[in-house]
Amino acid sequence: MADTPLEGVRVAVLVANEGVEQVEMTEPMRAVREAGATAFIVAPEKGEVQGFNHLDKGDVFHVDHTLAKARPEDYDALILPGGVANPDHLRTLPEAVDFVRAFVDAGKPIGVICHGAWTLVEAGAVRGRTLTSWPSLRTDIVNAGGTWVDEEVHVDEGLVSSRNPDDLPAFCAKIVEEFAEGRHERSPEGAAAGRSA
Repeated sequence: MADTPLEGVRVAVLVANEGVEQVEMTEPMRAVREAGATAFIVAPEKGEVQGFNHLDKGDVFHVDHTLAKARPEDYDALILPGGVANPDHLRTLPEAVDFVRAFVDAGKPIGVICHGAWTLVEAGAVRGRTLTSWPSLRTDIVNAGGTWVDEEVHVDEGLVSSRNPDDLPAFCAKIVEEFAEGRHERSPEGAAAGRSA
C-alpha cells in the first residue's frame, strides 16, 4: 500500500484540445498513475488532444471526458498543465473556469505548472494564495490578489505550483504527496482573503 498512496483517487487533467505542453501533461499523469490513481484527460471537445513540445507538434492523446459531461464531484484532484495556448484558451470558456472553481471551492488539491495558472486567475482562485508559475504570469497573479514566488515548487494549502518543465521532478513528487492528503481546509485567514473583493 505504501507504493500506491493514491489508490482509488480520481484525477482530472484539464487541457484544451490544442496547445498543451506535452511533458507537463504526461509526466504528472505518469506520476499519479504510478502512485495508484486513475487520471482522466478532460477537454472541451471529444476526440483528441494535440500535445506540443514548445512550438512543435508532439503526440496526440485520447480525451477521456468532455467538459460538458465531466462533473467536478467525480474527481478528487485536478492537474492544470501549461503551454501558452492551452490555459489561454481554457480561461475563455466559462465551463472550464467553473470546473476549476469547483475544485477550489471544495478544497480539493490542485497541481498547476507553468502558464496553467492563467486558468486559476480567471477562476478568481489566487487571491490570498501564494504560488509560482512561468515568470511572465507574475503580474497577472499579483493583480489578481495572489503572491508570486520564484521557487521550484510551492505548496499553499493543497495548491501545488511549479514554474516550467525543469521543475517536473519536484512538482510530480509534491502532487502525489498533496493528492494523498486529500481535501485541504483553508486557514481562516486564507479563506477570508479569498472571499474579499
